[in-house]
Amino acid sequence: MSHTLYETKIQRVQRCELAVPGSRPEMFEKALKSGVDFIFLDLEDAVAPDDKIQARKNIIQAINDLDWKGHGITLSVRINGLDTQYMVRDVVDLVEQAGHKIDTILIPKVGVYGDVYMVEAMLNQLEMQQRLKNRIGIEALIETALGMANVEDIARNGASGRLEALHFGVADYAASNRARTTNIGGLNPDYPGDQWHAAISRMTVACRAYGLRPIDGPFGDIQDPDGYKQAARRAAALGCEGKWAIHPTQIALANEVFTPLSAEVEKAKRILVALKEAAAQGKGAASLDGRLIDAASERMANNIVKAAEAIAAKNK
Repeated sequence: MSHTLYETKIQRVQRCELAVPGSRPEMFEKALKSGVDFIFLDLEDAVAPDDKIQARKNIIQAINDLDWKGHGITLSVRINGLDTQYMVRDVVDLVEQAGHKIDTILIPKVGVYGDVYMVEAMLNQLEMQQRLKNRIGIEALIETALGMANVEDIARNGASGRLEALHFGVADYAASNRARTTNIGGLNPDYPGDQWHAAISRMTVACRAYGLRPIDGPFGDIQDPDGYKQAARRAAALGCEGKWAIHPTQIALANEVFTPLSAEVEKAKRILVALKEAAAQGKGAASLDGRLIDAASERMANNIVKAAEAIAAKNK
């Protein structure tokens, strides 16, 4: 192991993150009772320009009026982009009027670390001004060619501040790269494999190197649950902790994929016991079910056990 280590900053259960447009207040209470881990109330792409200001008001009212914590939900708000006229008032109004109930701010289309720094500097000032006791985290969407080109720098510099997680925004990423597809997150029949493998893997490596949570983004076809689960399993295999839902029917699918199976957890625990027994005998490795297990096996097993424990604790 390198002497330089970045531990996970803040561990949150984030198997599924439900996107809820701020312009659709009739959806807020349904989302509240959906059983999802994470919700982001959206001010950006899901809201038409003429509805931006009212959507902000809707979200502030919903944050204050509804019992998000009582329903076990981590609450985030996706603000408008830094290149828009709405972003400054998004951050100021949200923190001044509802900052005590917001867990994270999700920044779209992050291209360079400076984008994160700008929002962090605003949060620093606003939290002091409001005398907030809670510290609002930052999550960043990697959804442009520029963002992916700088993803390691964003993760490395953000790790010392409020940045907690990176999300892969497949639709805007495809558009930014002029990819020949209009499919949001699914497999492309013209591509021999997973078109998004390299991008998700690069973002995930940057997250794990610097102690951030990697989260996969949307899957556009709500009529294709098998396709959603396939995309979620690919993301999970690469190390992502969760995936977005753009419709409530996708929540159970994500929870299923990103919750370790009882058989997985049991095997992981057996690995830990076997290695503990081997260590007591002065051995650094052991055999379990005819296969070699060692210190790397222990680290992998611990990941599964800790994830299962965190989910169990949340569901109590």
